[in-house]
Amino acid sequence: MKKGEVPQHKSILESANLREMCYAVDENGEYTTALSTGWDPKTIALENALKEIEERVETAKQRVLANEASPIVYYMELHKMDLGILASYVGLWKWRVKRHFKPSVFKRLSPGTLQKYADVFDITIEELVHIHP
Repeated sequence: MKKGEVPQHKSILESANLREMCYAVDENGEYTTALSTGWDPKTIALENALKEIEERVETAKQRVLANEASPIVYYMELHKMDLGILASYVGLWKWRVKRHFKPSVFKRLSPGTLQKYADVFDITIEELVHIHP
C-alpha cells in the first residue's frame, strides 16, 4: 500500500494515543515506515480479544469468591499469564502451581511461597490472600 493510504481508522490505539508502525511504499517506490492508528478489521479483533480477557478475569474472580479456585488463578488471568509462564516466574514445576489453584492447598502455603507469588504479581501477600468483591 502507498504511504498516503495507510489506514487511520478510529481504534483503541488512537484512544490510548498510540500508533502502530506499518510498512508502505513512498512516492519513489521505496519501502518506508508509516504510522497508523489502526484499521477496522484489526480494531474489531483487538476489541474482541480485550473483551475476552476481561471476561476471563471476571470469571476467575467469581470462582475465587465462590471458593472454587485460589486467588492465584485470578491474578494469573489479570496479568495475562498462563500456567507455564507463571510456573517459570515463581520457579516451581507446573504441576505444583496447578495444585496451588485449589483453595484447600492455597490456604496451607508457606509465607515464602506466598511471597514468591506476591512478588511475581507485584502485590503484597495481604492483597494476594484477600480479593475484594
